[in-house]
Amino acid sequence: MKRVFYMIIGMLSLALGAVGCVLPILPTVPFLLVSSYCFLHSSEKLSAWFQKTKLYQKHLHRFKTQKGLTLKAKLYILIPVYIILISLFILKDILAMRIAIVVLLLLKTIVFIKIKTIKEIDRKNDQQEIDSAVRE
Repeated sequence: MKRVFYMIIGMLSLALGAVGCVLPILPTVPFLLVSSYCFLHSSEKLSAWFQKTKLYQKHLHRFKTQKGLTLKAKLYILIPVYIILISLFILKDILAMRIAIVVLLLLKTIVFIKIKTIKEIDRKNDQQEIDSAVRE
């Protein structure tokens, strides 16, 4: 029963993470981290499959192995969210919404400052790391 629960939650968070790749308001990485955790606890095959997906390789592999994100990845995540939230701040003259937007911007900025910034590594070495991690 627990394994089925983890599998369902993993699939739901994978779907939300995939949608988050397209919609900058929805965070991708947290949902994919939940998926990874759930798949590890539900099925070895499902976990191995997930680790081979482009979503995992693009968004989680470096984060998981090196405990950080590149500056490019951080900016790729932050800039669209900043644009949308600042646009809402300018367009809507609702005090509570403006306060919420400022709090969100501050929290998101603090979280991303605390995440270690790693250097870009070439794609060949990155692919070798992915292949070795998948084999383990």
